[in-house]
Amino acid sequence: MSDLGDRAEALALLRDMLRIRRMEEKAAELYGAGKIRGFLHLYIGEEAVATGAAHALDPDDNVVATYREHGHALLRGVPMNCIMAEMFGKADGCSRGRGGSMHLFDRAHRFFGGNAIVGGGLPLAAGLALADKLQGTARVTACFFGEGAMAEGAFHETINLAALWRLPVLFLCENNLYAMGTALARSQSQTDLCAKAASYNVPALPVDGMDVLAARDATRTAVQHVRAGNGPFFIEFRTYRFRAHSMFDPDLYRDKAEIEEWKKRGPIHTFSARMKAAQLLTEEQFLALDAEVAQEVQASVEFAEASGWEPVADLLGDVMSPHPA
Repeated sequence: MSDLGDRAEALALLRDMLRIRRMEEKAAELYGAGKIRGFLHLYIGEEAVATGAAHALDPDDNVVATYREHGHALLRGVPMNCIMAEMFGKADGCSRGRGGSMHLFDRAHRFFGGNAIVGGGLPLAAGLALADKLQGTARVTACFFGEGAMAEGAFHETINLAALWRLPVLFLCENNLYAMGTALARSQSQTDLCAKAASYNVPALPVDGMDVLAARDATRTAVQHVRAGNGPFFIEFRTYRFRAHSMFDPDLYRDKAEIEEWKKRGPIHTFSARMKAAQLLTEEQFLALDAEVAQEVQASVEFAEASGWEPVADLLGDVMSPHPA
C-alpha cells in the first residue's frame, strides 16, 4: 500500500480521467470534421475534478453540471455511446439528440444537466436538495459551476437559501481562472472564492484541482458533512483548461507560456507518474489501459454514426405551446 492507496482504486481513477480525455479529444476531431455541430466546450485539463468528485458520491446522489459537462455525465454512469450520439444530434442520444453537447441529461443516473446558462444549474440544485430534505432522504445534490458563475445573482441567492434552510447541497466550483475570456481578477473584486462562500456561513475548502486524490478526499469530507444534515459545503477546485473556452474561441487572452506551465501539472500524466514511482503501474500497463479506453471511444463513435435522426413527425413531441383560443 502506497500513499496512493489501493491499487484498484488508483487504476479506476486513472482510467476515468483517460476516458474523459480520450472522448473529448475525439469530440474535437469530429467537430473539425463537421460530425458534431453547434457549441462544444472541452474539459481537457480539468479531468481530476470530475473524477475525484464522482468517486466520492453515491449512485443515488443528484448531479447538476454546466455546459462543460461531458466528463461529469460519463462518470455519473451515462453511457459513452449515448453521450456521443447526443453530440452528433442523433435520436439515440441521452437527450434524444435535442440537447447536444451543452444539454446532456439522464434522469436514470440522476444527472440533471448540462445547462447552457452560466449559473443556471445552481437554483435547480437547491430545488432538488429541498425536495430531498422535505422527503427525508439522505441524498446529496452536487452542483458543479465555474468561478464566473459566482458573479451571478443566482449563486448568491442559492447559497444564501441553502445556508438558511440547511439544504444538502454540495457547491463544487471549478475555478479555471477564466470565465470565457475574462480573467478572474478583471471581473470580480474579491478573488478569494472561499471567502465569498464563507460569508454565507458555509464551510469552504480550497483544493488543488489538478490532483485527483486531493479532489476525491476533499469531496468525501464535504459529502460526509452534507449527508449528516449539517447543511451545504463549498469546495473551490483550482484547476485549468488546456483548450480554449469553446471551439469558436481563438484563445487570444492567455499567454501561451501560462498554458504550457499548467500543462506540466496535467492530472493524467502526473498521477500516472506517481503510480509508476509507487510501482503500481508500468508503462506497458498504462498503454494497455489507454488502448482499452480508445476502443470504448471508437465504439461510441460507431454507435453515433449508426444511430438515426429523430423522425420529423416526432419533432413537436414534448414541445409546449399556448392552447389556441
